[in-house]
Amino acid sequence: MSSLTPLNQLITRFQEQTPIRASSLIITLYGDAIEPHGGTVWLGSLIQLLEPVGINERLIRTSIFRLTKEGWLSAEKVGRRSYYSLTGAGRRRFDKAFKRVYSSTVPAWDGSWCLVMLTQLAQDKRKQVREELEWQGFGAISPVLLACPRSDRADVNATLADLDAQEDTIVFETTAQDVMASKALRLQVRESWNIEELATHYSEFIKLFRPLWQALREQDNLLPSDCFLARLLLVHEYRKLLLRDPQLPDELLPGDWEGRAARQLCRNIYRLIFAKAEEWLNSALETADGPLPDVGESFYRRFGGLK
Repeated sequence: MSSLTPLNQLITRFQEQTPIRASSLIITLYGDAIEPHGGTVWLGSLIQLLEPVGINERLIRTSIFRLTKEGWLSAEKVGRRSYYSLTGAGRRRFDKAFKRVYSSTVPAWDGSWCLVMLTQLAQDKRKQVREELEWQGFGAISPVLLACPRSDRADVNATLADLDAQEDTIVFETTAQDVMASKALRLQVRESWNIEELATHYSEFIKLFRPLWQALREQDNLLPSDCFLARLLLVHEYRKLLLRDPQLPDELLPGDWEGRAARQLCRNIYRLIFAKAEEWLNSALETADGPLPDVGESFYRRFGGLK
């Protein structure tokens, strides 16, 4: 157990989940900590690293097998040891998912919108397209019309092509408008993106991690193991939040939007503990060639700069 009470409470909270989301936590670990070090580790060191979180060896092996089967990881045997690496497809999925986590600011908005009409799609395909585009930040203006104030047309086209829906979907892009949102538009945003529910989740995140932030700041000599566990659980919970967050422009959000405070809190904690956490990772994880490779310069650009 850690000497930090708030950290112990976070670990207990994770362990009390039913079922324990081991695969999701392993995805967080790879995206946050293993990918910057080359993306490959020995399974045995991975088991030892996650043991303090309360995930037993059997569950880790089962989760790694599942992630391999789903195309996230690939395995390589060296002697009697197994080493797991991100696949090319897995790395692309990580890059896309974690880019949101470490960005320092939300990009500026010019007032333009991307609109996607689903009227010509079959019912089952319409549901599939809607779910995928909502994950990318689109909101439902109506059952057959989706909108996004900030989207990459290439990503939208690629998604529609992957779903075999491009020929039967109508996509419009509006020209830039006044970025000041009207009362009607703000009300529509609340309905289409369920802003109140998301704000509640951000408030819960702040309540969970503010005590940890205070405890970490009061420590004169932080333990590397504590910093690693705190960083893992911090990024894990924040990543899950961002999967629900459409990343709407500030102009469309309430003035007291809790997402801003949550991002600031996450950034502050991460900057405080990342270096000590790296010490623990370097001592605990192994590759087939021995110690982990050093992180690249891009790692230090997280949250607007870590150095």
